[in-house]
Amino acid sequence: MPMAFDLLYYDLEGDYVEQIIAFTIWKERISPLFDSSMALLILCVNEGREISRDYVTLETATPASRAAELSELSIEVLICGAISQPFAGAIESKGIHIIPFIAGHMETIIDSFLKGTLLHLEHQMPGCGRKRRMRFRGGRI
Repeated sequence: MPMAFDLLYYDLEGDYVEQIIAFTIWKERISPLFDSSMALLILCVNEGREISRDYVTLETATPASRAAELSELSIEVLICGAISQPFAGAIESKGIHIIPFIAGHMETIIDSFLKGTLLHLEHQMPGCGRKRRMRFRGGRI
């Protein structure tokens, strides 16, 4: 059974559609914080395969202007590390789907996204989505 984000690849008839996916990058890794990230890798994907890629430097810094910039680039899905609520709200208001709290080497993340395994725990930022362990004091809860 496909994971929720796998459905982004398909139209209502079940056919693949071309999509433009953006990844925030920093030193060949997913940037840990979208709000301060200035570089994007933009991937054009069709039928679950990479068609092209381009690197873009973001020119704006406020939530509204950054959202407008992503919209002008025709981004449909944004894959990033942490993202603040003001940025997330502005971007989602433009109809862009966000997959946040992702961490790892860029090529590994791209490969996982194309295979539909991006949401596995090994790609999540530490402390995000993992079960918290309870700490004990003196052996007691």
